[in-house]
Amino acid sequence: MTAGLWVFGYGSLIWHPGFPVAEQAVARLEGWHRSFCMRSIHHRGTVEEPGLVLALDAAAGSFCDGVAFRVEPGTEEATLAALRERELVSSAYLERVLPLRLADGRGLEALAYVIDPDHVQYCGGLALEEQARIIARAVGGRGPNRDYLWSTAAHLAELGIGDDDLDWLAGRVRALVEMTEG
Repeated sequence: MTAGLWVFGYGSLIWHPGFPVAEQAVARLEGWHRSFCMRSIHHRGTVEEPGLVLALDAAAGSFCDGVAFRVEPGTEEATLAALRERELVSSAYLERVLPLRLADGRGLEALAYVIDPDHVQYCGGLALEEQARIIARAVGGRGPNRDYLWSTAAHLAELGIGDDDLDWLAGRVRALVEMTEG
């Protein structure tokens, strides 16, 4: 195992961790998949027009490739406080410590934020086309929902982590935006 506080990023944490990072590595989490299964009423949408954000949704036999970040020693307490303020804003995420496998073969446990399937914001199983339509129009406190999608898809591609659903959504949302904004 690898010592220190590790955090698993699968969405915006990949491109905006928001805490001091001592080390990072591509990592795999088994038994979970990345999914736009959480309605966003704060950061990427509103109560009146929710957006969608990524969450880890439990699914036997699945996996999620993302990035494991080792928090800079001495900043663990501040990092936890900042992550909890950011990720637990509506209690739709649950904070868990889960086993990861780094690309170099090391195993470790990392803090991860997973969806609570019993929470009112959970919306697993939406068709990709419906997800695209929601993402194309939603805007929240941190900006347009589409920017979140596009940035996440681009950073996954840069890391060599394929996600077919995100790639399809990114293209479809671009097409919808072009049709609307001409």
